Amino acid sequence: MPHKIGFTVVSSSGHEDGFSARELMVHAPTVNGWRSPRLCQYPQEIILQLVERCRIRKLQLLAHQYMIASKIEFYISESLPEYFAPYQSERFQRLGYVPLSDNEKTDFRARELKSVYLNAVGQYLKLIFHKNYVNKYNLYGQVALVAVNIIGDPADYGDDSMSSPSREKLIDHYLGIKLDDPALDGTYLGKRDSISPLDDLAFDMYQDPEVAQIIRRLDEKKREAVRLECYDHAKKLKQAIADLQKVGERLGRYEVEKRYAVEKEDYDLAKKKKEQMDDYRLKVYQQLELHDLLDAQLLIRKPLELPLGSVSGTECLQNSPPEPADAPQGEPQRAEPVLEEQLVDPTSSEPVVPYQSPLSPRSQPTTSKEVFSKENIEFLPYDERPLPTVCKQVDEAVSYLEPEVTGEDMGDTPRTGNTGEPEPLMEKALREASPVVEVFGETLVSGAYSRTWSCREDALLTVYKMLMEVSVDTPKEDLRNMLRAAVFLVRRAIKDTVSSVFQASLKLLKMIITQYIPKHKLGKLETSHCVEKTLPHLLSRTGDSSSRLRLLASTFIQEIALCPEVKPLQIIPVHLVKTLKPNSPTHLAISHVELVESLLVAMGTENSGFTINSVMK
Repeated sequence: MPHKIGFTVVSSSGHEDGFSARELMVHAPTVNGWRSPRLCQYPQEIILQLVERCRIRKLQLLAHQYMIASKIEFYISESLPEYFAPYQSERFQRLGYVPLSDNEKTDFRARELKSVYLNAVGQYLKLIFHKNYVNKYNLYGQVALVAVNIIGDPADYGDDSMSSPSREKLIDHYLGIKLDDPALDGTYLGKRDSISPLDDLAFDMYQDPEVAQIIRRLDEKKREAVRLECYDHAKKLKQAIADLQKVGERLGRYEVEKRYAVEKEDYDLAKKKKEQMDDYRLKVYQQLELHDLLDAQLLIRKPLELPLGSVSGTECLQNSPPEPADAPQGEPQRAEPVLEEQLVDPTSSEPVVPYQSPLSPRSQPTTSKEVFSKENIEFLPYDERPLPTVCKQVDEAVSYLEPEVTGEDMGDTPRTGNTGEPEPLMEKALREASPVVEVFGETLVSGAYSRTWSCREDALLTVYKMLMEVSVDTPKEDLRNMLRAAVFLVRRAIKDTVSSVFQASLKLLKMIITQYIPKHKLGKLETSHCVEKTLPHLLSRTGDSSSRLRLLASTFIQEIALCPEVKPLQIIPVHLVKTLKPNSPTHLAISHVELVESLLVAMGTENSGFTINSVMK
């Protein structure tokens, strides 16, 4: 199975102080990546040495938000020349190039994650960066690369597996199963070409490195439990992995905020963030120990040193600044895919050719198609054609990660979510949410509308805290305004693709219905308003592609339908027995039937909203 391939940087044409190419060997939320020298000449190049000769299947490149090369070329070689010289460049075989978006559509707030599918064998990979796009933030005409991820197989493994039948294929042949059966397409989880989400660049760039290591160890245990057919234990491990991913993302965000506070010399805030991280980490580890899921050795933090791959004639890197301690492990991880969902994030996966997966809903950036149309590509020489990269069902598009912000960036670039401050509301959002802004203020609503999932989650949790602390002496009109503003935010968050934001919306909605309304005696009218406004969106989430989100939505609907504040209103049964459209998704139809079945048992047909006629229809 393709897996992450470790590498060292053996050469680069130059770098700005503090942004060495060796930073690319580390994947973590706080890495700075490589930047070319200021006012440099083009092209710029970086040469990577892989830990072994391998067949590269996929490259992932995380570009800077405004220091963007117009295109990046790829070359591969089995060995390096003894001395680097222009006339020896033929030792590298040209694979092609990919164009990058100029990022104007996102106002330089996001970073492009470009995925390139390859099938090339070698041990040395050369990246050539062409002249930068001109924009108002890139004052010195630089290009940058925040991270690069290489996924592939050992070269011998790839060759052997193509020629000899695998054990799984022999079993399928014996059982009479055709590999091209459309009913089985995409469901076979042991496929040789499947790539674990734990090897995806987005996983490491958002995860706390220590938690990422624990997740990988738990994933190994899960696969071992499946092999031994201990499915209850495997299920527990799977849930622990899903929860830990959210923990790792939160800790990664805290680390970025702590680093930013240190750069701004706000040491009180840095201390607060450090204590917040330590407390949160301790609680999580205690919870894991309680369920006997945590190995003691995982808690021993040992800074890993970066591999030093010196090659004669390469650039001298002795004067580079100290590198981050959170280096990737020396041995690449080979974890199989987490079954139910990958890293739940707006950048969870990129659509690629030939494999298709969803595009990040948060942005619709400039596409490669605008630069190179299909008609023009046909007339280009073969070597000049762009490599197949990220695409959607019809049009090409690219996914974005949230930009990381350093102290230097903050002086002259737009704010981003990683500083803890959401970006300002756009005019359209400001008009749409004006009643909510009047109640909760623009800063909180900006968080709810932010491109950064953690800001959206924090905004909901802040509203939760505010409503819990509202005094019973508050005028009824103010209480109703707060409730309706909160329901507006909940309704928007229910549609969020990020699991933690979705769960925060359910937590807030449950508190409103079961605590806020009864506490302030706002009556059935407000309860009905809450349910009527949010139920259609909740029901649509029961047809989600992620089984975990489907289960969360269905369980919540059942719980709310049976609570004493909602049950007498009979709203949910009436919605459930409505006829679905003929083209409704299968998951949605199945979830509706399951909800009707379970609630019918719990509520019966007497004064429940269910009647024999309506259910049978």
